[in-house]
Amino acid sequence: MTPNLPPRVTDRAFARLAEIAAATGQPKPLRVAVEGGGCSGFHYDIKLDEARPDDLVLERAGVRVVVDRVSLPFLSGATIDWSDELIGARFVIENPNASSSCGCGTSFSI
Repeated sequence: MTPNLPPRVTDRAFARLAEIAAATGQPKPLRVAVEGGGCSGFHYDIKLDEARPDDLVLERAGVRVVVDRVSLPFLSGATIDWSDELIGARFVIENPNASSSCGCGTSFSI
């Protein structure tokens, strides 16, 4: 795994989070977590959630992305981005630690 580099959040991802906060009136952080399971061994759990005291907080202009300490090593050096394509719009993770991933884009192996 990539040694101890925090994940990076793109301008597009922060902009989309700002749009969501403005539309909902609830500026909750985006939580990016790694959990066991999925078709490749691990999967990303991405949702709006409250920050916890031990989270890593990545913030820009009042918009926050949080990562729990257990997930952090799996996301070391990763990029959190927003993708808006014909097949759908979603937050995506480009993870240098993943040795393979499945077609859904949310499951990976190390």
